[in-house]
Order: sequence, then structure tokens, then C-alpha cells
Amino acid sequence: MEDSRTEEIRARVEADFSRIVDVLNKKIALQSISAKGITADHMRRSAEFVAEQLREVGVDAKVAQSRNPDGTPGAWEVIGSKIVDDNAPTVLLYAHHDVQPVPDPSAWNTDPFVGTEIGTRLYGRGSADDGGGIAIHSGALKALGDELKVNIKVFIEGEEEMGSPSFIPFIEDHRDEFDSDVIIVADSGNWSAEIPSLTTSLRGNTDIDVHVKALEHPVHSGQYGGPILDANTLAAMLISSMYDKNGDLAVPGIASEEPVGGLQRDMDEATVRADTGAVESYRFAGTGSLASRLWTKPSVTVIGFDAHPVEGSFNVISPETTFRLSLRTAPNQRPEEAQDALAAFMVEHAPFGAEVWVDKLDNGMGWAMDPDAEATKDAMDAMEKAFGVAPVNKGEGGSIPFIPELQRIFPKAQVLVTGPEDPKANAHSPNESISLPALKNNVITEALLLDKLAR
Repeated sequence: MEDSRTEEIRARVEADFSRIVDVLNKKIALQSISAKGITADHMRRSAEFVAEQLREVGVDAKVAQSRNPDGTPGAWEVIGSKIVDDNAPTVLLYAHHDVQPVPDPSAWNTDPFVGTEIGTRLYGRGSADDGGGIAIHSGALKALGDELKVNIKVFIEGEEEMGSPSFIPFIEDHRDEFDSDVIIVADSGNWSAEIPSLTTSLRGNTDIDVHVKALEHPVHSGQYGGPILDANTLAAMLISSMYDKNGDLAVPGIASEEPVGGLQRDMDEATVRADTGAVESYRFAGTGSLASRLWTKPSVTVIGFDAHPVEGSFNVISPETTFRLSLRTAPNQRPEEAQDALAAFMVEHAPFGAEVWVDKLDNGMGWAMDPDAEATKDAMDAMEKAFGVAPVNKGEGGSIPFIPELQRIFPKAQVLVTGPEDPKANAHSPNESISLPALKNNVITEALLLDKLAR
């Protein structure tokens, strides 16, 4: 049975929910696609809309333009605060107002920029990622109203889908607007629409370009094939040498971890197969829990390969090639360390003495939550009260580099990663949607959490 405070907040959210959904519908209609220009007028209008919605729930919000590291104008950001007591804890609420493009509207069952309710879900680009995060913050602050007992700071980013290039300069220019005791990042999701989750970890990311050269120029495959292997084959040998017979990455110096806080429930193989469209004969690579392979163990993907297309190919031995590797690192390993290990492995394992050299590219640090932090325990309790079931924590295999950067700049802050998504959300894909019952429970969760953090 719910306690009286939970019942009270639930009733307030129920009464306000049509407004919350209306905010989300209006946000979807703005078409806030940062890929069409982070400095463009449509992104400024998006930021102004979000700032106005925050002002309506008591936040002193404004729009500010960031600057890129080279000093050029950056994204339109929303910052704001609601200070209730100088001695109270301060909570920073994060979400982002930019959304992914829609390359092919015909792949959608609805208009991607018109919020459309079908059953218990609301469809539209940005409904989940991350209009849902904005809606959660708006709803929670409205539910608490004058009973809010923590200071609030808000940052709604305008370029998250573009990799946040001006994120660090913006923090440096607005450090006071970010300084807080707890940071709630509402840009992830739950185990399902019915089962809540805290995101326990994020993998880091690092990229390298690997160059393989066997010859100074192309030669005829009939005349020299045999002792001379083409560069593409040599590259394939080099790539395959990273793995052991089980398909586990076996590169010395690249760390592997188990799920942070322990594994409460493993991922379902049938679901992963269905979600990825894996062919029936394919056997998943690696060993250990499926969750650890997806969340905390390292993985390497060949994301680019320079080779002649099949169309127009002819009998010639390719003298050299380049391929790009994207390495997802264990949450706690420095990406530079993993990058150095991967680069060294490539050079040291050059097949048949081919020349191999590496260009090192971008790095992004992973993140792991503190399972013993007081804020973590408060969040778990709030989730259970709001959803009526115990949360099942989960990691994410992807990377959100600004989270570890926030943790680095504000090391005393406790970071909680929550969010509006679930496995059916299709963020970044056609038919993106959000579960409306889960959205309601997410709003209740955040309101209860803010209540608890006041201690």
C-alpha cells in the first residue's frame, strides 16, 4: 500500500498529466534537429520553448549560446535555477532539447513530427530522446510546487545528438550554474515500461585508423597471387587476431569488467536476437553473461573500411588499405590507455611483416555509478514507490561522454542516470515512442526523489 506522500504526489501528477503530454506534443512539433545546424533559428526557438516551460513551473530559466573550443558560436542551451534555501542541497537536472534527424519519413507509421497516441504510447521524433526527460523535469517540479525543499539548477543541452562539442567550454563559462550536490541525467531509460531502472554504467569509446601496406603499387593477381596477399586480406587477418576462439576480445591492456553493482537480471537472448535482427544461424560471440558483454566488457567494431567496391572490381592485388576501429571500453578504464593498447596490438601483430601504422582519434571516458551513495539508495526507493515494483538496474553499452566530464569537474557530486526510454522506444530510429504510463511513473519517481534528497 502506498504511503500518504506517494499518494499525494501521484494525485498531483495525474491531475497535471494532460499538460505534461501537451508539452511533449509541442516539443515534438518543433523539429529540433541539431544536425540541421546547432546555431540555427529552429534550435533557438526550441531552446526558448523549453525555457518558457521551465519558467511556468517556477524555474528562473534563460537561453544562452555556448561557444566552441575555437571560439565560434555553439549551441543554444537552456540554464536556470530555483533557489529555495541557501543551506539546502542543490540538484542539477539535465536533459537535451535537440533530436535526431528523420532520413526517411516513409519508414514511420505516423508523422514523425506530430505527436500521435496509439494505445499507451506516444509516437514522434524526440518523444523519448529526450523530450521525455524535459517532460519528467517539468512534471516533477510542478508536482512539488512550493513544497520543493532542494535548490534546483537546470541544464537542457542543445547539441547532445551532435557529440556536445561545446559542452566543456559552456561549463567553464557557467560553472556556478552547474555546481551541485546531486546531478540527475534524464537521458537513459528503464528495464521495461513496467520495471524501473537506474543506469549503473556507460562504456567509454575510442577510435583508431589502422593502415596496412604490403606493396608500393598494385600488381596483377594472376601473376603474383600466392606469395603476395592483398592488403584487404592482411587487414582481415589483423582484425581477427584480436579475438580468441570464443569470440572474446583478447588484446592485452584492454580491461574487462562485470556489471556495476552486481547483475540483478541478465538480458534475454531471444529479445536481443529479435531487436538486432540476428540471423537464425548466428551464435553470439563471447562468454559470460549477455549483460556483461553488452554493458561492461569491451567490444571492437570495424566502422569503416577502404576497399574497392564489388561493382567494377578487377584482378589486381590491393597494395594498401585503411580501416577504422571503434572500441567501446569498460566503464572504469581510461580510453587513452585502451587506445594505446589497441594501437600497439595492431602494429605488433602485422601479418607476414606488412607495414602497419595507426592514427589515434577521439576518446570518451566511460562512467560507473556509486552503488553505495545515499542518492543512489534514495533513487531506488523512489522508483519502487512510484512503479510499485523493485527496480532492476542495468548498464548501457553506449557512451555519454559529458557524464564523466561532469563527474570530473564536480567530483563531489553524486550522479544519477535515469530517463524516459524503454526497449520499445526506438530512439534514433523510425517510430520512436514513449510509454505514457511509464512517463507518469517517471515523473512521480523524480518528485519523490527530490523530496528525499532534501534530507
